[in-house]
Amino acid sequence: MINKRLLIKNLLAHNDENSFYDKKRKINISEKEGKAKFLKHICALSNSNPKNNSYIVVGVQDEDNKIIGVDFFDDSKIQNLINAYLENPPIVQYENIPFPHLPDHKVVGLVTIRAIEKLTSLRKNIWKYYGGSVFFRDGSMSMPKVFDIKIEDVNSKIVAAIEAHAQNNIQYTLDAVFEFMEKRQDFNPQYKVFKEYFVVCWSGLKKMIKNETLYSRVDIELINEQVRLFFSTLDEVSISYNNDSFEIVEYVSLGLQNSFEYLELEQTIIKFDDNANYQIDTQLLFKPPQFNKRSLYHILNANNALLEKIKKGLKLTKNELVDVNNLPATYLICYLNNFNDALDKLHEAKPYLKTHHKAAYVAYKEAVRILRKVKYS
Repeated sequence: MINKRLLIKNLLAHNDENSFYDKKRKINISEKEGKAKFLKHICALSNSNPKNNSYIVVGVQDEDNKIIGVDFFDDSKIQNLINAYLENPPIVQYENIPFPHLPDHKVVGLVTIRAIEKLTSLRKNIWKYYGGSVFFRDGSMSMPKVFDIKIEDVNSKIVAAIEAHAQNNIQYTLDAVFEFMEKRQDFNPQYKVFKEYFVVCWSGLKKMIKNETLYSRVDIELINEQVRLFFSTLDEVSISYNNDSFEIVEYVSLGLQNSFEYLELEQTIIKFDDNANYQIDTQLLFKPPQFNKRSLYHILNANNALLEKIKKGLKLTKNELVDVNNLPATYLICYLNNFNDALDKLHEAKPYLKTHHKAAYVAYKEAVRILRKVKYS
């Protein structure tokens, strides 16, 4: 079992990026340019390492390898994005790895790329890259190659040695359990051993909603591999488990004009096997709430008028200030009910909400997060 924190340290010990690993200050797949560059690096690393894992470490300064961390990244649909844009897509996993010196809300992202020993290429155009393009690693650069390509395996022994030096042991496991139980005392920390081998620690702020127990501010750590799952104060999840699996169901609060309800968004199940392996499966459960089209049309027009006032910097009434906080959720619901222009208006509102309406900007980020999950489901 690989301790991912040790693996990151061993990768960084190689100093410069090379043909089996890359490091990034951050990645941004919410915009076309960032998405295209991320796909380019995935393609290049997959082609440069046909028989073993490649890695991207996210949250590291390029100049001095200083670990500064990034925000928790919860895109469980990243494989669907890879499949949509790459031919012969590798198996890709993004994991959030905690480091003791980082604040609680920061982690290091670890992207693991497992090639399928076939040439990977772009399936279709994106940004300035054309469909059919093939990328390889040339030192620390991901470069396009256009020639009769022969995939060579030059890194298997190096990567195998790095992974061997990152194996977990009983001291790391016990230290991590004690550290978690001590650090999360205010949130009812618990742990459970699965299959006599895996240790899962979790904690959360308990709340009762319509006779159902939900949790917010949830931390879940797979201690053996130092992989972290996190749900913020604004999230609500249910937690259940048996001898073979640990299940989390995430809910979102959506509605119109202050009439909100909790809807299932996504289910995450960690399944533990008898052979000391595990897998994390996610399934989108979200079913968009449907509303009367005529009513939505009038609400959408009211939202558009409110957005124009915000853009012009006009003073808002007390009721309009309340409506601003609901504006992202309303645009989201309109879009999910086939008012496609609502999505453009949602993105148009972003800079104004970010600058002048902090609570509404938080709601905007939540709306975009839901859209990202739905889009790549």
